[in-house]
Amino acid sequence: MRNFEYYTPTRIIFGKDTHYQIGDLLKQGNYKKVLIHYGSGSIVRSGLLKEITDSLDTAGVSYVTLGGVVPNPRLSKVYEGIRLCREEQVDFILAAGGGSVIDSSKAIGYGAANLWTDVWNFFLKKKTPTDCLPIGVILTIAASGSEMSSSAVITNEDGWLKRGCVKTDLCRPKFAILNPRLTYTLPQYQTESGCVDILMHTMERYFVNLETMEVTDSISESLMQTVIYNARILMNEPGNYNARAEIMWAGSLSHNGLTGCGTGGGDWACHQLEHELGGQYDVTHGAGLSALWGSWARYVYKENPERFAQFATNVFHIPCGLDFEKTALQGIQAMEDFFRSIQMPTSLHQLGLDLTDSQIHDLAFRCSFEDTRTIGVFMQLNMKDMEKIYHMANADHTNA
Repeated sequence: MRNFEYYTPTRIIFGKDTHYQIGDLLKQGNYKKVLIHYGSGSIVRSGLLKEITDSLDTAGVSYVTLGGVVPNPRLSKVYEGIRLCREEQVDFILAAGGGSVIDSSKAIGYGAANLWTDVWNFFLKKKTPTDCLPIGVILTIAASGSEMSSSAVITNEDGWLKRGCVKTDLCRPKFAILNPRLTYTLPQYQTESGCVDILMHTMERYFVNLETMEVTDSISESLMQTVIYNARILMNEPGNYNARAEIMWAGSLSHNGLTGCGTGGGDWACHQLEHELGGQYDVTHGAGLSALWGSWARYVYKENPERFAQFATNVFHIPCGLDFEKTALQGIQAMEDFFRSIQMPTSLHQLGLDLTDSQIHDLAFRCSFEDTRTIGVFMQLNMKDMEKIYHMANADHTNA
């Protein structure tokens, strides 16, 4: 067993109508001025923003608001939030939304608390933050797991670079309110894309080319089965509370470090490959991951076919004999079939992209930081490997 650390300081408040507690929670924390950070007008149209502000008004907590966060959240909005926090002397950030809003809030929290450097330096990993404004979450999309993680990803419009922040526990939310009912109004595409993101957060940690812990593997496999089962339910029953609740809790568990205990940190190549797609073409994150995963898996599985065979057997109940490669490929196919069953893409073409050789080369060049780094641990991928995977995903081979 490998050494590991596991730390989850976020308080979870889960269930129906739990968001009405927000005023009391912030009052108990003795916070004086809150920035309510959110995305599009849906939070206004649904009435959630008014419910939040009414709760804060009742508790006597002052606030300012900043909306406009978009998928693949922008650095320009982060700068706007940092300025607002300074001008209004904000001492707490409340993220009301999904992963994009939470990540934007974390970046604002870092920027407002570390005025000695440009916040983008934390995403370039040139500097490490020493403080962060405290953050709380009212979750409206089950997907990213950012409500319990130390991760944040921001897109810089100057060059359209999508980069993850250097990880510290400073940005982990103090609390996260998880009310599955707040996800009822999500379009089906966003719901199912979120399910893919949840799966991938576990799979990135699961597919490592080293000895792992049986208990961690069992947790990961059960979590994957739970997401697959309930994602299918939500295709036909978007108002199914129990399915929404299972998916929402799975999202938090998939990215709070639990499924990475003893796995050495995970692979993360698919996420790195997708970040370039998201940065350049503004695709939905989960859909970008499903479009790439099968090509990545087929490219690397021979490094350790037994691991993929275990995945096939324990997640999809595919019988495993002595031919691990055959079982591995059946497992990859089963996951791609699942993606299709929830109307998620399994190629770049299905994602709406038909890239030229030059565009694919540019993606690999950027993903490899101009041919200066490799990605992944299941199999280390250099720029040429990345280019080949993008080409495989571009070919729509999975529909053959």
